[in-house]
Amino acid sequence: MCGICGLIDPVGAPAADCRSMLAAIAHRGPDDEGVWVNGRVALGSRRLSIIDLPGGHQPIANEDESIWITFNGEIYNYRPLRQELLQKGHIFRTASDTEVILHLYEEMGERCVERLNGMFAFAIWDARQQKLVLARDRLGQKPLFYAWDGDRFLFASEIKAILAASGQPRQMNLEAMHHYLSLRFIPSPQTMLHGIYKLPPAHFLVWHDGQITTSRYWDLSFREKLALSENEFVDGLRHKLAQTVADHLISDVPVGAFLSGGMDSSMVVAVMAQDCHASFQTFAIGVSEQDFNELPYARVVADYHETQHMEATVHSDLIASLPHLIWNLDEPSDPIAACQYQAAALAAQHVKVVLGGDGGDELFAGFDRYLGLNYVNAYAKFPGFMRRGIVGPVLGHLPDSFAYKSVTQKARWLHQLSLLPDTAMRYAEATCFFRFSHADKQALYGDGLGTQLGAINSSEIIAQYFRAADATNDLDRMLYADYMTRLAEHSLLLTDRMTMAHSLELRSPFLDHELVEYVAAFPAQMKIHGRELKYILRRLAANYLPPDIIARPKQGFMFPVAYWFRDRLSGFLEQVLLDSTFVRDGLFRREAISHLIAEHRQGQVDHHVRLWQLLNLSLWHEIYVTQAAPTALEAELKALM
Repeated sequence: MCGICGLIDPVGAPAADCRSMLAAIAHRGPDDEGVWVNGRVALGSRRLSIIDLPGGHQPIANEDESIWITFNGEIYNYRPLRQELLQKGHIFRTASDTEVILHLYEEMGERCVERLNGMFAFAIWDARQQKLVLARDRLGQKPLFYAWDGDRFLFASEIKAILAASGQPRQMNLEAMHHYLSLRFIPSPQTMLHGIYKLPPAHFLVWHDGQITTSRYWDLSFREKLALSENEFVDGLRHKLAQTVADHLISDVPVGAFLSGGMDSSMVVAVMAQDCHASFQTFAIGVSEQDFNELPYARVVADYHETQHMEATVHSDLIASLPHLIWNLDEPSDPIAACQYQAAALAAQHVKVVLGGDGGDELFAGFDRYLGLNYVNAYAKFPGFMRRGIVGPVLGHLPDSFAYKSVTQKARWLHQLSLLPDTAMRYAEATCFFRFSHADKQALYGDGLGTQLGAINSSEIIAQYFRAADATNDLDRMLYADYMTRLAEHSLLLTDRMTMAHSLELRSPFLDHELVEYVAAFPAQMKIHGRELKYILRRLAANYLPPDIIARPKQGFMFPVAYWFRDRLSGFLEQVLLDSTFVRDGLFRREAISHLIAEHRQGQVDHHVRLWQLLNLSLWHEIYVTQAAPTALEAELKALM
């Protein structure tokens, strides 16, 4: 696991620029640093040593040093690939997975990515062809950004590294901000800054003769289905999951696990317990507000599998750490980031690698919206005048409880989505409901910004993937849309940045692409059976977990931010948001933000996600555009609280 960077400069690539880039991402690899410069090309690496501790220094070259690589990630099938390459006559200088990619590239060129099973982002300089190849894993577990002005080309694992060497003006991308407010992510290839781009997941990029091209090398199909009995599905999943977890345990350092007490992380821990020959460490984060606290469930699983369990409790004062959190993210985000940041901080005190349950909800259909869309479509058949004229006004007067997925929230969600024209748009808006809808943004924006962005409907980004899915039913279309958007651009961004902020490697067995392709071939009824979500995983879990864990409803990894913003942090929000740069510059309407704060304080509507987004956005602008120091902002926030 590493942080990587590099540049191509027609007047010569200075090593100093590469080292400046590496200094900005030193947290990604505190164990080692490497820089290789040859004329106009420079490659850099910061290393977190996990495999081949003494011999994995990067960048690494092939036998005649005509091809060089800098690599971030883990290749879980590197051992059989290494044997195959040895038989073909390749000479290895290390025992690392990085060198396997290098020799595989010699055999296949950029199509080598098709043979790799793992999470990865890498850059290869091919001196023979005078070209640079960048590549990113299929599901987007490892990040890669680039900037190109037609002359100088830069790339890095994080945006802050590009900023350290680019010298370009820092200008906010207003369209990216527009999408963030609705989707809580910025779709590839955009970022929050003009001139800096994401390489999308499952793509490689080639720079050659001053031109760049990007190509997609993998996609996910749900069309072909397995015809098996239910018991055969359970047995097949048991075997496949056991093999996948075993692959993810390959390491030359101890491996622990995140444990929330939910189904996904609990299953990963359970399968690990069967594979490991000794007790391993698990890590959990909780809060004092009991309706959000999952620590008791995590303890049940830890005791059941006799892990070395460690936990911590956090409180509302963690809000003061937001500037440092946002600096690590490179982007504004949502409350889940704070949860992951705290969990990573705990785990990093004890291990360098953890396994987690990321991707389980997309793999097995665990989100309520997958089932809820059927109710939306059924309710949409009622006459529109009844829904708009009677039901809507009644729902508008119901108080909100701020509990996780309250009845009021669910009813309003059902009603609002039913007013949209088709299933694709209803699904696209399913999570936008909790953030800023297109209409909400028009109420928030000042006149100039509203005119500039009013024609761009962010929900179309998700709807287009729903419509394009190679699938025959709506559940698979929803899952495909999530794999292509929310998972890669939001969930995996958070897990990478929040763990690497603490020099911690997170591995996610549920995101193994072979497992994803295998479960995509399961019929929809094996994922949602009647009203039961994650049906096949629950069947399998009966062999691994206590019944209470299997039966409990989904909680979600969240902090009680809604309570904090209503009570102890209400005045703090007013001071920060009503005097933000966005309000002063006329981008946002002051009265619109004041209205959100008032409705939330009075318990009329739970706006905590929207308020968190606005708070994150304001702080992000201060750090990444105005260039305020995160430590100075933290001091200011503490003084206001």
